[in-house]
Amino acid sequence: MEIVIAILVFCVIIIIHELGHFFAAKACGIYVREFALGMGPVIFRKKGKETEYVIRLLPIGGSCSMEGEDGFDETKQYADDLLPGETTVYEEKDTKRCSGNPRAFNAKPVWQRMIVILAGPVMNLVLGFFVVLTSLCFSDVIGSTVISQFNRQSVSSSRLQVDDEIISIDGTRIFCLSDIVYKLQSSDRINSEGNLIFDITVKRGGEKIKLDDVEFMTTSGEGGNSIYFDFLVYRQEKTVGTVLSESFRESCSTARLIVMTLVDMLRGKYGLNDFSGPVGTISAIGEVASNPNYSISDFLSVVSLITINVGVFNLIPIPALDGCRLLFLLIEAIRRKPVKPQVEGMVHFAGFALLMLFMIVVTFNDIFRLVAGGQT
Repeated sequence: MEIVIAILVFCVIIIIHELGHFFAAKACGIYVREFALGMGPVIFRKKGKETEYVIRLLPIGGSCSMEGEDGFDETKQYADDLLPGETTVYEEKDTKRCSGNPRAFNAKPVWQRMIVILAGPVMNLVLGFFVVLTSLCFSDVIGSTVISQFNRQSVSSSRLQVDDEIISIDGTRIFCLSDIVYKLQSSDRINSEGNLIFDITVKRGGEKIKLDDVEFMTTSGEGGNSIYFDFLVYRQEKTVGTVLSESFRESCSTARLIVMTLVDMLRGKYGLNDFSGPVGTISAIGEVASNPNYSISDFLSVVSLITINVGVFNLIPIPALDGCRLLFLLIEAIRRKPVKPQVEGMVHFAGFALLMLFMIVVTFNDIFRLVAGGQT
């Protein structure tokens, strides 16, 4: 049951993304020929007024196919998409689709095409905000960034004080409690005593004070040494304004965390084994959904992380993703003429091939971890 819930959640995240493209395209008068969920062979197809709605076998993606989005005449048929007993994908009346169609994607102004491409990732970010909002509504406590007390074995209390508001850690601005947790867990600076050290800026008595080399103890565990959080923070009063503002900060913090993780990946801090594909994502959702120690708030936090991750990742200018398509549109706006469809098509094809190779590798890693975990 948990796996079914996880797959449904993953599908909803993908559908929301594609619905962003779909509604924006319809609003701009663009002919949408197909709205599909999943990849691979078609298992369901229904013809609407002008758009065909398709479900494919593998629930690992989706598409909103628009007339003229690749710059070519699109009256071709796709034999591999046929269902048993079908001889053609589109009805005869659909042969009106051609590159000269005024409702084609490539016939619209650049700014409208940008809106259509942006709409998908933006929908994921908006969904992420509402999921965080719902999570905080279910949460009993909303933490702040102001220290309320220290534990008995505290080391950081030699520099930090009660009522200190943490402003930044190692140069990174702190907006919410999750920022503090992430930064304190991501450092590798260790002093001679084996303690982790951080440069922390706090607001104390209305003044900003920078504290260099603030120490935190480390504890040993199965995954190696980890930081010992030796202080607590004040709770925030749970009001409508607090929930809304904290939801916005948490959403922005999650998006920034994803960007910082991608930057760390480029710097070589993470390898392929540290990433998860659809199998790992669905497994993570299912694990949280099935574990009685996790609350609804915890489950929603995982869902918000995934949907915001989808939104941010799609904005990166990687070929075959929305970010790269936006880049080509920006180049067109600057040059006042589009990049040759053949060139853009080759770039996206190469990017899609590499993306599929990456997905295969991380999916293999996901399955290996699941099998290995099931044997322990």
